[in-house]
Amino acid sequence: MNPARAYLRSRRGRPATWSDRYAAGFGLALAAAVLSHPVTTVLNGAAQAGASRPGAGLALVAALYAGYLALARALGPVVLPAADAAWLVLSPLPRRSVLGGTVLVLLAIAAGGGAVLGLACLGALGAPDSTALRLAAALVLGVGAAAGGMAMAVLAQASHTWDSWLQAVIAGTVLVAVLVAVLGGGPGRAVLVAAAGAPVAAAGAAAGLAAAVAAVLLRRAWDALDRIPARRLLGSAARGGRVISAAVTMDPGALTWTAEDDHWRARAPGSRPWPDFTAVPGGWGEAPASAWQEWRRVGRRPGRLAVLFGSAALPAMAAQAAGGMSALPIGLLLCGALTSAVMCTAGARRDSENPSLARLLAVDARALLAARAVLPALLAALWSALALAGLAAAGALPGGPWWSLGPAAAPAIAAAALRTARRRPIDHSLPVVMTPMGPLPAGPVIWAVTGADLALLGCLPTLAALAGPSAPPAPSVITQALAGGAVLTAYLWRQGRGRRRRDR
Repeated sequence: MNPARAYLRSRRGRPATWSDRYAAGFGLALAAAVLSHPVTTVLNGAAQAGASRPGAGLALVAALYAGYLALARALGPVVLPAADAAWLVLSPLPRRSVLGGTVLVLLAIAAGGGAVLGLACLGALGAPDSTALRLAAALVLGVGAAAGGMAMAVLAQASHTWDSWLQAVIAGTVLVAVLVAVLGGGPGRAVLVAAAGAPVAAAGAAAGLAAAVAAVLLRRAWDALDRIPARRLLGSAARGGRVISAAVTMDPGALTWTAEDDHWRARAPGSRPWPDFTAVPGGWGEAPASAWQEWRRVGRRPGRLAVLFGSAALPAMAAQAAGGMSALPIGLLLCGALTSAVMCTAGARRDSENPSLARLLAVDARALLAARAVLPALLAALWSALALAGLAAAGALPGGPWWSLGPAAAPAIAAAALRTARRRPIDHSLPVVMTPMGPLPAGPVIWAVTGADLALLGCLPTLAALAGPSAPPAPSVITQALAGGAVLTAYLWRQGRGRRRRDR
């Protein structure tokens, strides 16, 4: 073992020189100078404003923490370069010595993420007195929570039991965020205000408890490094390589295929008979039969559906944090509806990326696109109706059936989702456009707005009604239903016509 370690140390590159240390120190000083202004702003706001809206702020902090845990679980979190994973993991070297560098990187990420969480928590609760002590307690609490969550992700990589526990913690955190957002502006506001005004000793005790739990989890994670299966390390290395390749080539679409393939690669879903589409009158059963795979795919992932519909509370949380309807809750409403529709367009995306397989279906292009638009429209209608009902329950919208705007806008959202799924890869040969905000590459910008532009165009009546929610929504619902149907019809007609021209 010792000769192997000496050989590896001798091949790890030259030792650090004074210029390397100077560059690292200069980078740290520059980062501190850049971050000093937002940190000072948060501290001044916490000391002056106090806990004006603690419910919405704490709900956003909980949602950020749940996203942090989900990202750590999805990425590994122990990730090695492909060469190290292929040679060192399968060698007789001790696993801890091989993974030592990655552990240090994870601790640095946990420390940085925990500091952000602590500052966000302090900004949500405020600091009525002893700002320095409350800041220290918030930082210890945030770093402890982030380090403990990272340790749980490492344990989940080594054990299925811990993976189940981590999924339960993520689901519980999301549930807490929803409950705090719903109850924080009403019956639970007094409790949150009392928690915000708790003595410094209570905040110190909570920080100490978080640090103790994090220390125990870190110790267990360190012991579990030797028990991480090699196949999981190899899988995380391959996944990390694909993520890095997508980042280098600036192809965000490859990330979704990576996540989809990783999910289904280790699973063997059961077989069930499909519905009898031959009973559809007029011989139109081929298109629904071809699109039924999306329904089966969505039904096999109930957890993702639960997270999706739980996120319908985000616009209401943003409205409470902003003090009413503004660009933030409206933007979250549109983005959430489009995300819920895009979630079930894998079939349309495969048809676009491999047209030869789509031609083998021998199905009319417009009929197939119309069949593939049913499920995105249904999910968009349900999600947006729940989100609008949450906005009305939070008091951001006046009385009236505002939820009906969701089903009315669903056809336009479905057309935008299909357009998003069928867009081409980023064209990096396009020129850089000079704007007042600076130079912007035209290729990534066009790729990003493809689909969102159709959603904005088709949902203009809904956006206009939400921008000034004073009149009853009935006229806007009718206008939106007509506009959404027209947008979906025009999109299906245009795509079907283009398909026929290519086939000629």
